[in-house]
Amino acid sequence: MNETYDVIVCGTGLKECVLSGLLATKGKKVLHVDRNEYYGGETASLNLTNLWKKYRPGVEPDKQYGHNRDWNIDLIPKFIMANGKLVKMLLHTKVTKYLEWKCLDASYVGQQQKGGMLKSAKFVIAKVPANDMEALKSNLMGLFEKKRLINFYKYVENVDLENKATWKDFDLDAVTIKDVFAKYKLESQTIDFLGHAVALNVDDSYLEQSAKPTVEKMALYLDSIGRYGDSPFLYPIYGLGGLPEAFSRLCAIHGGTYMLNTQVDEVLFDGNKVIGIKSGDQTATAPLVICDPSYA
Repeated sequence: MNETYDVIVCGTGLKECVLSGLLATKGKKVLHVDRNEYYGGETASLNLTNLWKKYRPGVEPDKQYGHNRDWNIDLIPKFIMANGKLVKMLLHTKVTKYLEWKCLDASYVGQQQKGGMLKSAKFVIAKVPANDMEALKSNLMGLFEKKRLINFYKYVENVDLENKATWKDFDLDAVTIKDVFAKYKLESQTIDFLGHAVALNVDDSYLEQSAKPTVEKMALYLDSIGRYGDSPFLYPIYGLGGLPEAFSRLCAIHGGTYMLNTQVDEVLFDGNKVIGIKSGDQTATAPLVICDPSYA
């Protein structure tokens, strides 16, 4: 460790690993350290042993849970949009060759449907309709609502957020998404799955906010469908921890040095200028030190 580097990176979260990988490909001499014995930081995928060490130190996993290799548990579970910025970056950097992917089969919603003269009330679980054909087959809505949803989907697909001429009857910066839904006369249950299963909003506050962010989210959802399968969602087969590991591999291939299970005892300064880090009795120097917030 007692060397001089161009860059020292502390923490192996996704952002830190992306930076170290890109810096190494540009010829920088990179030292990357992490206090943990695994990659990923808060975005790691842990086996049973590491999971128990993190949350139940001093206790061994019960044998009923099987082997370590049978488990990869995401600390922050997430799916990845197939046409999102992260996937585009993975393709651009060719990091995808270090990963194996699975496209989810579909996304589903549960809906409590009201009864009427010809049918009783019931709870249904159905696939989120992602295109015209699926909307026509869906049992989440009636025939007239299906036609209204198809028209709304066509509007979202044709909107170019950089070209206001495609916004048609709306100023998406000024009107709320509730106003847009009202224009297409969409029912409340349809709005529910559009807002939460398609745009992935966590609550209903988005209804009173500018329409542009929600339209952008819906457009990404629709653009991601069919990219690699019937679902817009991708997932690394061995867990999200595979993403920082893949960028770590990119860094290592281009000469980067990795040190896991290494405590950073001090970030060194010369006046107001950072000059390196200290770990135990070892020191590494660099004109640039990048840390995740837990090391600052």
